[in-house]
Amino acid sequence: MSANPTHMTLAEARDALAGKKISSVELTQSHLDAIARHNPALNAYVHHTPEIALAQAKASDEKRARGEAVGLLEGIPIGVKDLFCTKGVNSQAASKILTGFKPEYESTVTSNLFAHGAVMLGKTNMDEFAMGSANITSVYGPCVNPWRRSGEPEVKLVPGGSSGGSSAAVAARLGFMATGTDTGGSIRQPAAFTGIVGIKPTYGRCSRWGVVAFASSLDQAGPMTRTVRDAAISLQAMAGHDPKDSTSAIQSVPDFEAVLANGVKGLKIGIPKEYRIDGMSAEIAAAWDKGAAILKAAGAEIVPVSLPHTAYALPTYYIIAPAEASSNLARYDGVRFGLRVSEDGDSLNDMYEKTRAAGFGAEVKRRILIGTYVLSAGYYDAYYKKAQRVRALIAQDFTQAFTQCDVILTPTAPSDAFVIGENQDDPVAMYMNDVFTIPASLAGLPGLALPIGLSKAGLPLGLQLIGRAFDEETVFRAAEAIERGAGFNAAPEGY
Repeated sequence: MSANPTHMTLAEARDALAGKKISSVELTQSHLDAIARHNPALNAYVHHTPEIALAQAKASDEKRARGEAVGLLEGIPIGVKDLFCTKGVNSQAASKILTGFKPEYESTVTSNLFAHGAVMLGKTNMDEFAMGSANITSVYGPCVNPWRRSGEPEVKLVPGGSSGGSSAAVAARLGFMATGTDTGGSIRQPAAFTGIVGIKPTYGRCSRWGVVAFASSLDQAGPMTRTVRDAAISLQAMAGHDPKDSTSAIQSVPDFEAVLANGVKGLKIGIPKEYRIDGMSAEIAAAWDKGAAILKAAGAEIVPVSLPHTAYALPTYYIIAPAEASSNLARYDGVRFGLRVSEDGDSLNDMYEKTRAAGFGAEVKRRILIGTYVLSAGYYDAYYKKAQRVRALIAQDFTQAFTQCDVILTPTAPSDAFVIGENQDDPVAMYMNDVFTIPASLAGLPGLALPIGLSKAGLPLGLQLIGRAFDEETVFRAAEAIERGAGFNAAPEGY
């Protein structure tokens, strides 16, 4: 067991708890102490729940002492993205318009995690309503990546978005796992920027009930961890059919951890030529080649595949996602949730306008306006309907590719982490961060990001594995092979 309990992996902590080498209260307190030391500089946690954490940890220890059956995450401290509703705890989606909102109910995903014994340390930072790739649109202020460029310790970098608080917390050893949500890459891109593992499971694998909606046909919850094994354990605890979510799939949940030992011998790994985009940096291309070489050395066969409509994925996403967001966010009007801005004599419309003007940030307003425009009379057929047709073609591309291979390997993001403030005034440049992750989101397929090495600047670089629908098992097998072959064990200094 590591001398510092926060430096264990989730699986190591699970085994240490089972072997009575440490208690959940001790494990939880060590994380609360680490959060107290490091969070002021990182801003990864935005709502702290130490009383809940210690009460859950104490209950877990008592459960073990009584010899009762334990869950997959029994006594394990975790973080929860601010997008998940947690009963009696602020759940604001990092937006001013949800100021003070404390749900009277628990999201299905957090209910599942707590049923498996997880201990909630607090709520993690994020881009407002999950709209962003840098965690800079949060009402709580930006989250800071615990990594630093070589020789530039004072330069603060983004942790990726929208699940930047979760990725920073896990990378900085402020939780063994944190929940994320992924609409166009919001688990995978921050995982790549912080050198951790993040999986967006198949759409419908995890319930969306109790998760604040951004784009309902794309949003999907998933875990962010420091190893592939930890991600497999965590996803198994989170997933499952939920009758309260009409888009939740009636699928059994496999033992994801058990398949890790199966290896990749005989698997076919697809390399899509369309992902080698113009201007791709040499180190991203080299990292991609390295991942393919590792899988080949482990017994897999590398095959070229084609995803011909890839170039249309980004514009398609930025029509569909804002359209759904404009519908979903219409519920925030000052009447039912959080913030209300009105003055004596104001009409109902005046209150709506003032509340939304004050409550939504600039990026959310931009996407609501785009979404309202593409859904408006005269433009619905020209934009939204056409985008849905292209989305179907993108999904068909994957179906065809999976007749030739078992899993697809790509880069996760076109660069390593960038400086806070960089590209802030260029939304198109910011949207390009998700160029490799969006196609799998539009197709509803599982995508996993994991670290493969460091850039010349000393920052993590990530690869992405995309699998068939509800075949996370093959994705985990390939990811475990890359993780073992790459031997990535770097960590941000000082944590």
